[in-house]
Amino acid sequence: MPRAVAAPPSNEFEIRLTKPFSGPPKHTIEVIGSPNRSASIRTTTNTSPTQTTHKTGDVPADDVQELLRLVSELRGFPSHPSKDIYEKDVKVDFNTFEIQWGNEEEESSPDSVKEIAGEQKEDFGRIAESIEALARTFAKKDAAV
Repeated sequence: MPRAVAAPPSNEFEIRLTKPFSGPPKHTIEVIGSPNRSASIRTTTNTSPTQTTHKTGDVPADDVQELLRLVSELRGFPSHPSKDIYEKDVKVDFNTFEIQWGNEEEESSPDSVKEIAGEQKEDFGRIAESIEALARTFAKKDAAV
């Protein structure tokens, strides 16, 4: 079932990766921007209940295009609101003008969760790792809250 999330303004996108899949987030990566332009990237790491670090940076336009191509592969993948069906202990959400998807969504067909192919799990893991690699590469500036 599609999420009731307002689409971002035309041609804008937001991609969010959160670890772990359940419980309070310990690591979050957000990429916000527009296609064919550089995007901003922000990481938030909760190192303790009272200490959080933030890093920011800019993702070049070529890398933004590659990221959008990768996450578009997730379109139509199954999701589940409480089960880590991809077994990667990570949540990925993306929101564009055309599509909103997350692996923690309510699935319209409960039986589809039983049909996850190993290839889909590998693709999901590869895409999540690509988002993390972008953060390691470009989110290097310390940022205030």
